[in-house]
Amino acid sequence: MAWKGTLFRNGGVILIQRFIELGEGYSDLYELLEIAHNNKQRLMHMLALHTPLEERPSTSLAVILSPTDPGEFQPIYICREGIPYPHTAPNKRFNLFKQTAEALGKPLIEMDVKPSSTFAERELYFQYLIGILRLNRLVASLA
Repeated sequence: MAWKGTLFRNGGVILIQRFIELGEGYSDLYELLEIAHNNKQRLMHMLALHTPLEERPSTSLAVILSPTDPGEFQPIYICREGIPYPHTAPNKRFNLFKQTAEALGKPLIEMDVKPSSTFAERELYFQYLIGILRLNRLVASLA
């Protein structure tokens, strides 16, 4: 499942930003780590997006790569809401992601976000996340 956001400037396409969902963070977490390791030169950010709900707090882990050149395509790989919330339930998968960020010289950026279940469609959730990433200058803005 992927969501694509395209930025336009003066009538021309500048950048395509796309979420690429790998899964919920079980065995696919290892693929996310490989993507980070194999794209060290393009690795921009490693994110932990927390949804600290009372009934089931969870975390999404994501890797943002720099845009391709040519092509102006910026992928955001994500394992959505399958990692237990690490601040109440420490776990090996979150620690492995954090250790990978440290090994690659990237700070792990942690944010609290709404759960995807609050949105009628997954694409709306990804649009919401793109907005948060733009506001925090982690991906290119519309301006």
